Amino acid sequence: MFELLSQRLVELQRKLLGRGRLGPQEINRALAEIRTILLDADVNYKVVGQFIRAVETRLKEQNITASIKPGELVNYTVYQELVHLLGDATPKLELNSVPAIISLIGLQGTGKTTLAGKLAVRFRNRRPLLVACDPKRPAAVSQLQAIAQRAQCDFQPVTGDVLATCLAARERAQTRNHGIIILDTAGRLHIDEEMMSELLAIEKHVHPDATLLVLDGMIGQDAVIQATEFTRQLKVTGCCFTKLDGDARGGAVLSVRQVTGLPVYFISAGEKLEDLEEFHPDRIAARILGMGDIRTLAEKVQSVTQPQQQQELAQKFLKGKFDLEDFLNQLRTVRKMGSLSKLLALVPGAGNIEVDEREFIRVEAIIQSMTPEERRNPDIINGSRRQRIARGSGTSVADVNNLLKEFYQARELARKLSSGKLPKMRRR
Repeated sequence: MFELLSQRLVELQRKLLGRGRLGPQEINRALAEIRTILLDADVNYKVVGQFIRAVETRLKEQNITASIKPGELVNYTVYQELVHLLGDATPKLELNSVPAIISLIGLQGTGKTTLAGKLAVRFRNRRPLLVACDPKRPAAVSQLQAIAQRAQCDFQPVTGDVLATCLAARERAQTRNHGIIILDTAGRLHIDEEMMSELLAIEKHVHPDATLLVLDGMIGQDAVIQATEFTRQLKVTGCCFTKLDGDARGGAVLSVRQVTGLPVYFISAGEKLEDLEEFHPDRIAARILGMGDIRTLAEKVQSVTQPQQQQELAQKFLKGKFDLEDFLNQLRTVRKMGSLSKLLALVPGAGNIEVDEREFIRVEAIIQSMTPEERRNPDIINGSRRQRIARGSGTSVADVNNLLKEFYQARELARKLSSGKLPKMRRR
């Protein structure tokens, strides 16, 4: 997410931090480089101009040339203005009605249907009802039905009349105790009168609690044009960005709120129904600048593990009693949270580390090729057992040896930690 934009801004930050003092010429060159980076990321040119002027004004107010650490001050100022550009506070959806109704709008291909499923998973405690609202595209209706099954929630197909379908869904939700209704409205290749008439009818007669515009994060400034047109004709609550795991440069996310005033509520960067994040301007700004996002990482960990499990594993680790079964469970937990490269992007300073996702698969295959007894007691794995494990996992004996070596080192470290016998660190 925002990899290209982040990489170039982080490189600029390092250059600034490497200089003792910054004069007016160096600052102007840095601002010019930031301008180029943002324009290359497809940020709206007017937004770029406003952003650069805001950074320049703030730096003048803080007397950057007299600062002891000017590089840090420039970087922090850029961070502050990025947060402001993205929306300052985290927006919250007001979904107090029972049932609350979310209407998803947008052009065809933006990812509305998949997003409907992701929202259903996020609001699973409110017994969501997914409603298909596109009678002209049977494939879209079938797709939503399949997604509803994956999300383990109820589904209502569309009839010939879209408005009648929505009203029937509301009545059904009231009688069957659905706390939230998600309308997957019709998509078109272009904004047309028929689509707008349907959406206006839903707005007038169904009264959605939130109307969310779904935008494709890969289409750049076209997303801003779409948002401008939809907000001109409809009462749009806010927007959501999809496909930010692809080659998205991120410019649309940085532009839409400033141009249209629409807050961003959710961002999606993955194909799994769990791959949906609330939009936190401060966290996104920190991620763009390579500062990491520990809070989002912690939330991901909590979402796939139980507190009791975490505590039990920590106690086993500190006692040096954890085994390869525990290691395999932790490996699977990490994989549930998404790709390792995405997780590293949330760790400060680790966003540009290259990882081989295939190593996870190789390690898991090796452990799965062991017997339950071998996982619980790796010390019994002798030479012949290692050969059998290598054959069963499609790896080499050297791969098995390396895994066991790393496991033994981790276990020994845990035992030393628990006994307080770690060797003292040498002073340099």
